[in-house]
Amino acid sequence: MLQPFASSEPFTMGVELEVQVLNTHDYNLTKAATELLSRVREQKFAGSIKPETTEGMIELATGVCQDFDQARRELIGLRDTLIRAADFLNVGVCGGGTNFFQNWYDQRSDGRERSEYLMELYGAIYQQFTIFGQHVHVGCPDPDSALVLLHSLSRYVPHFIALAASSPYVQGSDTQFQCARLNSVAPFPLSGCAPFVTTWTEFEAYFARMENTGLVKSLKDFYWDIRPSPGYGTIEVRVMDTPLRVEWAAAIAAYIQSVARYVLIDKPLHLSERDYEVYRSNRFMACRFGLDGKCVNPETGQRAPIRDEILATLDAVAPHARILGAEEGLDIVRRTVTNGVSDAMWLRRIYGKHASLHEVARQQCQIWRGAQVQE
Repeated sequence: MLQPFASSEPFTMGVELEVQVLNTHDYNLTKAATELLSRVREQKFAGSIKPETTEGMIELATGVCQDFDQARRELIGLRDTLIRAADFLNVGVCGGGTNFFQNWYDQRSDGRERSEYLMELYGAIYQQFTIFGQHVHVGCPDPDSALVLLHSLSRYVPHFIALAASSPYVQGSDTQFQCARLNSVAPFPLSGCAPFVTTWTEFEAYFARMENTGLVKSLKDFYWDIRPSPGYGTIEVRVMDTPLRVEWAAAIAAYIQSVARYVLIDKPLHLSERDYEVYRSNRFMACRFGLDGKCVNPETGQRAPIRDEILATLDAVAPHARILGAEEGLDIVRRTVTNGVSDAMWLRRIYGKHASLHEVARQQCQIWRGAQVQE
């Protein structure tokens, strides 16, 4: 049964990061999540550190954050807590949307009931789901506004993908994608876009029909790019790779938060089900080419580089960023987009210099700890 939509403070945010747990010999995933969780259990920190899918993954989650600075502080605290536990166990942790060396067929459930159920249902598809993403929750004033926000933010999904892209390598090979991670989401039968309904009453009717088929038990069974989270009173943006640095993750979250306020308050978009006619193509362009991809505006039919769209959006949302305390985060976004070096490009640059994915992964672990970006 669908949960009632909870009350939340509009435009607050929460950030979740799925983090890689690596051995320090060959930088493949290692089965250390349970031990790490045991080490941090008695520690005090804002947010939570939780299991996620397999023993080679950990999820960091902030609490409800008002602004960029709070999100950054909480993510840094969570990161540092996890690093201390990892150092004690002599394992590595890092960001990035994919691990370079893991073989999907080696992955096993973490033993939780839901993981066992999904492994049984989806088989190899779920084993290949050992990927690492950033999710951002945005508080909504009411359930109808949540659905309007969901479809409004769908226009900006290529921006979010391109900004966070950090998964060019899969199983030791360069995929030619900036974000290859989302290629592992597409095979799920309930992935893609939420149905185009803009009232909660319509959405409840849709969910009831799906529940009656036996295909779903909860909203977690939908692997949509953006989905409502009624228990939190939010919508959840799920398309981003886990960035290489928590500070960058906080900046991307601040961008999403600012866009959310802009589209709900200023109402610049004319939403239509036809928006989704170009959605998959735009999403592909962002995954394949990142900031250099070109997307089609569903209202005008015009194509424009994602980089230029982000810069224009930064100007449009600036008044909202000031109100939200997101200006520093958006300044980081502007500098990164202007300089043109995404996480995926940095990973390829390091590989080009050293010709070793092991060295790339070693440096990923250093960057995650807060080391300066190396060239």
